[in-house]
Amino acid sequence: MSTAVERFAALVRGPEDGIGLDTACLLIAAHTRGDAHPEPALSSGVEELDRLAARCAGADLEVVRHQLFGVEGFAGNRRHYDDHRNSYLDDVLARRCGIPITLAVVVIEVGRRVGLPLAGVGMPGHFLVGAGGGHYIDAFDGGRVLDSAGCRRRYVELAGPVAPWSTAMLAPVGPLAIVARVLANLRGVFAATDDLGALARVLELRTAIPGVPAAERAERSAVLSALGRYGEAATELDRLAALDGGDADEIRLRAAALRARLN
Repeated sequence: MSTAVERFAALVRGPEDGIGLDTACLLIAAHTRGDAHPEPALSSGVEELDRLAARCAGADLEVVRHQLFGVEGFAGNRRHYDDHRNSYLDDVLARRCGIPITLAVVVIEVGRRVGLPLAGVGMPGHFLVGAGGGHYIDAFDGGRVLDSAGCRRRYVELAGPVAPWSTAMLAPVGPLAIVARVLANLRGVFAATDDLGALARVLELRTAIPGVPAAERAERSAVLSALGRYGEAATELDRLAALDGGDADEIRLRAAALRARLN
């Protein structure tokens, strides 16, 4: 039986159009939480998304919005925004609350199931859902529909009036960017709370994603070392050395020093 990490790595390293966004996000939840097996999170999450889609009376944006935000009561968790459970898709489905990106994933995945094409929109600081025709859904704000001017106002509220704005911020993003951002959110939460075990698991998934900065391997090595897992920390540096030709010798020396601590 493959592990959550192995399944996640196989997903993100394959063709992007083959990445199941729901599966990838549920694997993130299972592994980061430290579940012994990913199957319970996967089955419960997929079954709940299927149920939500079955309750929608057609492939219409207003129907989906009404069902998810009116009937089911999905909402942004404003009181406890930094709660790590807001980034776990199965918890978001069970608790009916989350942060912009995970609520957006719920909307996208329910939309996909009913035949409504929706896309993630990675506006800095506030993830949205692109619904086509210049319309965007703010899943954190009760499924409110925005035009581009409304998106800009939302951005200014978060970033300040002098922050540079471009409509390029409303470009759609694929599942690879979405899962990387979910993990980046969790990385920030666990770094802030000094939960090194969870942070190591997040970085394990982050380093499986193509294009993620190689320096994150050094970060994961440091976290593993702080946990006393010197062999794993050294192995992570070995992987980094293979990627970084300029500093490879120095990185290998650091790996050797970590292995010496095992004796």
